[in-house]
Amino acid sequence: MQQRSADRLARILDACAQLLDEIGYEQLSTRAVAARAGVPIGSVYRFFGNKRAMADALAQRNLDRYAERISARLATVPAGDWRGAVDAVLDEYIAMKRTVPGFRLVDFGVQIPVGERTAEDDINYRVIDRLTDLLPAHLGLTPDPALRRTVLVAVEAADALLQLAFRADPAGDPDLITETRAVLHAYLARTLD
Repeated sequence: MQQRSADRLARILDACAQLLDEIGYEQLSTRAVAARAGVPIGSVYRFFGNKRAMADALAQRNLDRYAERISARLATVPAGDWRGAVDAVLDEYIAMKRTVPGFRLVDFGVQIPVGERTAEDDINYRVIDRLTDLLPAHLGLTPDPALRRTVLVAVEAADALLQLAFRADPAGDPDLITETRAVLHAYLARTLD
């Protein structure tokens, strides 16, 4: 029974992702997701109260998959090679942006303000938490507040630059991606070299 429920949830999230690519967030509805997933509307509401909750669950799944992909890539990067590790983090994000349904709009969270928010509510803090779980051990570093701040600045800079790259070209402008990589390497060199 649990496997059937997990399969149904996966179908609902897959349908949500496909519809995000086709019609966007504003037009997304729980009814359309249920129809695409081939499940009763009650099944959607069993998991999610509204489309925002569904998109948030998709974002969490994206972040989990991103962390899995980074972990697999780090296994091929020599320990201590921070440039290789940063490239793996960047390359996996770009690959997901290009290939994962719904990722272009939602990636790791829905960018819709809801009430009062603190810095820790920000989507990029979820990413920073995962990266500071994954990278320091691979690089032989201690995850302290200074390293977390450095990762925060790198993630925020990369996020802004990659948004620009994917606005300029739906596949990601290669020159802007190259510049993003150069900015990250130059910024992180002062801490990690």
